[in-house]
Amino acid sequence: MRSTLLVWAAAIGAEACQRERNFHSHSHAKRQDHDTSRAPLDANEQLLLDSFDATSISTWSYYYTHGAHVAGRNKTQAQWTADKWAEYGWTSRLDEYFVYLNYPVSQSLQLTLPNGTVFNASLEEEVLEEDDTSSYPNRIPVFHGYSATGDASAEYVYVGRGQQVDFDRLQALGVQLEGKIAVARYGGPFRGLKVKNAQDHGMIGAIIFSDPGDDGNVTEAKGVAAYPNGPARNPTSVQRGSVMFLSTYPGDPTTPGYPSKEDSPRADPSGSVPRIPSIPISWRDAQPILQALNGFGTNGKDVNRTNWVGAIPGVTYSTGEGSGATLSLSNVMEANYTAIWNAIGIINGTNQDEVIVVGNHRDAWIVGGAADPNSGSAVLIELAKAFGKLQETGWRPKRTIVLASWDAEEYGLVGSTEWLEEYLPWLKTAAVSYLNIDVAVSGPVPDFSATPDFHEIAAQIQKKVIWPYRNTTDRTLYDVWQTEAGGEFGVLGSGSDYTGFLHRGIACIDLGAGGSVEKGDPIYPYHSNYDSYHWMSTFGDPGFVHHKAIGQYLTLLLYHLSSDEVLPLNPAGYTSELRAYYKDLEEVVSSGNGTLDLSALSSAIDTFETYAQQFISLREFAITTNNTELITVQNHKARDFSRGFTSQGGLPGREFFQNLIFAPGLDTGYAPVTYPGITESITFAKDWKRAQEWVGKTANAILVAANMLKT
Repeated sequence: MRSTLLVWAAAIGAEACQRERNFHSHSHAKRQDHDTSRAPLDANEQLLLDSFDATSISTWSYYYTHGAHVAGRNKTQAQWTADKWAEYGWTSRLDEYFVYLNYPVSQSLQLTLPNGTVFNASLEEEVLEEDDTSSYPNRIPVFHGYSATGDASAEYVYVGRGQQVDFDRLQALGVQLEGKIAVARYGGPFRGLKVKNAQDHGMIGAIIFSDPGDDGNVTEAKGVAAYPNGPARNPTSVQRGSVMFLSTYPGDPTTPGYPSKEDSPRADPSGSVPRIPSIPISWRDAQPILQALNGFGTNGKDVNRTNWVGAIPGVTYSTGEGSGATLSLSNVMEANYTAIWNAIGIINGTNQDEVIVVGNHRDAWIVGGAADPNSGSAVLIELAKAFGKLQETGWRPKRTIVLASWDAEEYGLVGSTEWLEEYLPWLKTAAVSYLNIDVAVSGPVPDFSATPDFHEIAAQIQKKVIWPYRNTTDRTLYDVWQTEAGGEFGVLGSGSDYTGFLHRGIACIDLGAGGSVEKGDPIYPYHSNYDSYHWMSTFGDPGFVHHKAIGQYLTLLLYHLSSDEVLPLNPAGYTSELRAYYKDLEEVVSSGNGTLDLSALSSAIDTFETYAQQFISLREFAITTNNTELITVQNHKARDFSRGFTSQGGLPGREFFQNLIFAPGLDTGYAPVTYPGITESITFAKDWKRAQEWVGKTANAILVAANMLKT
């Protein structure tokens, strides 16, 4: 197990996972069960699995990926989604919110060399004959959501991956940052935090580029053909995306803590969105910009920062001070309060005080979005169809199922956050769990992150699903997850729609499948025009076989959560994880320059273990004696106990994030930090007194959760 300190450092400079929004650099809970045979299926399970058809999923994918569906401009797709669910027997509707979004008007970027030579960046992705949507007249320009309108003209500096420690290193090297433009490489922290760090250091603009150094051996330089002729990254590929300060606050930045309606009061958004302009570019456009810095400042290798040096040909990744080269950046955005639409589908259960929510977002930065998010959208249509067939047999779930197709996730989890804020009183009382499928498929390697109470049931259900893996058709998902993916559940950070639920104390799982650079899988063109139906059907998942399998898994997991008499969540799963996080914290403390008394936290974990075992014993007694009343009591304890982890209020300076066990890192945005109130008081605030206060608050939160399990 890797410590939080080591993981925190890794998150600063780690290779970005191909499911970049969900990379899990901090993992625990490796499963020890080596039985990988397929578990038997009952009649309902068999019916659900047999309802999945890869050809149908391909059809749904084609629909979603052949029309522009940027947030707030996709009502037709929202209504189509709700109508499909209704066709399969779900009660469906659209929930509308009025939120603050901005859209691109014009962008330009010009490099001027000291000798007067001028290079104008294309800011365009190549139109490909093989990929029909790459030429659509309504294709979306390259831009950053929530980027500021503005012009910036100045010398520029290469800032690595734009993490705070990268800026610390530049300052230690004596690099002047104020008044300059930052050129940052994608990967590591969430892109919005790269812009925030530049802004905080007095820089006046930011450019962020994709680098083939993240692609392992799957590059043109290594002899691999680029898309559309092969699996390597097309050199004109650009990663769009939001630059909201995601680790501060997700959701509509003008309505923090309450839902966005037409007449809602509006707050100043500047605390969670940038004040400086930024633009994303391809590595082909970045090449001459970086080459102009060669020989100026500190050579990239001498900077001695992890993942500072990439793999663009002819580039030394020098810091660049004194080059005399300048960038002129113009970014014009149009900001509006605009409607967005969440499609909601419901099957009412017999227990009205228990509800399972399963969701995927629908909006994309591009016409396509075949992996992100519409691999998940296509899967949810097929899931709705499967449960429709099950309802035809007379089946009805014990727990209400809510199916959600969120809008505006890409801007900053906006649709799910506003919905959560509107229905929070009900959800805090009734929500059992939230299941998230965002990038359902961008490759063949299964990937799971979950709260620890999910680990047991999530692993068990894997044994019921066959996972086609590299020309094999007889291995279970559990087998592949164990032997090919490491068999570990990631810790949830942020970057997708589970975030709001997690930080209101609701059990969550985030699942999907991605590619492996180490195994030579095709490079996933994240947030690019090339995340298209053609890419998916040719490289990402030919035959849509992984779409089918991950959909079958999600459907069985939802079936058991909604139907089993005994709620299959295991609070005791937290015990080993809390202890692992505690060891991580000890390493953080020992590496710091202060002292911390962790005895209250250790004692609280011991108490939690005692009461979790009491809970298990009483639940087993209820099962063996068929005491349905006691089973209901224990089910409600399993539903409610994790609310305790959010009982002490939000984290310092970011009150939205209330879970004191795990949260997105303040300077990562995606990747998690465990015991965040304590850990980041040490690593960022350097405030040991505050850290001691958060030891007490975190211990109290664990005790609140423990006491909910007490018999």
